Amino acid sequence: MAVTITKPLSTDEVAEATGIPAGTLRYMRHCSTGPRSYTLGRSVRYDPQDVQDWLDQQKAATSRGGAA
Repeated sequence: MAVTITKPLSTDEVAEATGIPAGTLRYMRHCSTGPRSYTLGRSVRYDPQDVQDWLDQQKAATSRGGAA
């Protein structure tokens, strides 16, 4: 059985990857509106798949126009 582990992302890494400022991600975490996060020791981390899923949800919820 193969186990795939992807590296958890820090707030700064998510900010860099998405273009969303780290302070905004912190605020979104506080309001429970951003990508799912968790703590690993004393550090906040994000699973890359959770970030991608959240981005996909945002895209689906806010897309306008174009071909159906």
